Amino acid sequence: MVTKKRFKAVGALAASALLLAVSACSQGSSTKQPDSGGQSSGPATIKIAYQQWGPGTTMKTFLAGVKSEYEAANPGSTVEILPIVASENDYYTKLQLMMRSPNTAPDVVYEDTFLINSDITAGYLRPLDEYIGKWDQWGQFQDSAKGAAKALDGKTYGIPDGTDTRALWYNKEIFAKAGLPADWQPKTWDDVLSAARTIKAKVPGVTPFNMYSGKPMGEGSAMQGFEMLLYGTKDSLYNNDQQKWVVGSQGFKDSLNFVKTVFSEGIGPSPKQALDPNMGSKVGTELLPEGKLGIALDGSWIYGNWQKTGAKPWPEWTKVMGQTAMPTQDGSGKGKVSLSGGWTWAIPAKAKNPDAAWNLIKTLQTPKNAAKYATDGAQIAVRKDVAEDASYKSSSEATKFFTDLVSVTVYRPAYAEYPKVSNEIITAMEAVMTGQSSVDDAAKNYDEAVEGIVGKDKTTSGQ
Repeated sequence: MVTKKRFKAVGALAASALLLAVSACSQGSSTKQPDSGGQSSGPATIKIAYQQWGPGTTMKTFLAGVKSEYEAANPGSTVEILPIVASENDYYTKLQLMMRSPNTAPDVVYEDTFLINSDITAGYLRPLDEYIGKWDQWGQFQDSAKGAAKALDGKTYGIPDGTDTRALWYNKEIFAKAGLPADWQPKTWDDVLSAARTIKAKVPGVTPFNMYSGKPMGEGSAMQGFEMLLYGTKDSLYNNDQQKWVVGSQGFKDSLNFVKTVFSEGIGPSPKQALDPNMGSKVGTELLPEGKLGIALDGSWIYGNWQKTGAKPWPEWTKVMGQTAMPTQDGSGKGKVSLSGGWTWAIPAKAKNPDAAWNLIKTLQTPKNAAKYATDGAQIAVRKDVAEDASYKSSSEATKFFTDLVSVTVYRPAYAEYPKVSNEIITAMEAVMTGQSSVDDAAKNYDEAVEGIVGKDKTTSGQ
């Protein structure tokens, strides 16, 4: 589920083709809308866009069910599902291209929370406060989830459908072969690296450890990889007290050094493997279930692949896979770290049927539908009633583990500049992992790039 480069050159031609295709099919759309109260005043075609990547079909199946439900309740209306087949990097770019014009803008879009402020700045999204004020379900949403969908202007631009946390997944069978404990509880970065080195030495043919790194994995590299390290140091990405971006930090260099160690010692995937844009899908559907990966720094949602409704059903995963928190650098602070993100359903500023779009979002987020997606999609529930739903709570032991990590989780600084800053993190990671740059030079280049993005007066030195 989750998180990338704002405007990536790769895929631009495909994005333009998509833009033309959507424009062509939008010419016959109905512009009749239901009123804000939810009663249809005439038939409407509501277009909903989401990311489809890899073999997973959870969202596709979920949306097909919602489409049938909505159309049955609103005779004459049509829900047109627009899957954008692209990696996350290219999904963001293609979606933004679609939202630029009223001829191509969908009515509902699947929007990553970290892009909300930058997309508002670009004029892509519509505030939902007028609708939310008349909706009796908004009180069911957790305050943290509401905050993730709220922009700097104080308005809300998306309805959350779930959140996530991140930790270490490890294969107990590989650990047994390596002589490592089944109940693994690393306390420091060195403990993680030590376990990976032991696997390399004692279990040949297995990738000991995976963390995402490099441009093809985009925000997965920045958030699930680098920031899971950085927020375990004494430094951070953004100083909330000073409201400035942090540069020149030792924590940044230490995090890059961890990346260098993983790739230079061969305890991670080869750079070629790591730079495969399908790596995120392969970890969940091939490497872990096929016993080819010892430890994965990854998200709470990954076990959704292994459920009956997932891309790679794997009933044995509950016995084979363990989960443990990612430790801080030296065990200090809270001792463990997690990052959270999440996605929302939003309405583009240039949507043709905003009222109908809102009614569709309400259908997406009924308690029944929200519980179904949270369970099938291995999401951490953001609705209070769903969090107490018996089927959701009993869906997996991993659900409780990852939900408990919310108490230590960190959220990205979702300001308009973040996507550009994130891209510079990824650039620094890739330069180090491929040996093209030293840690010091990569960190220096990052600092200079951030100062250029936000202005030197909006930066501060790390600890």
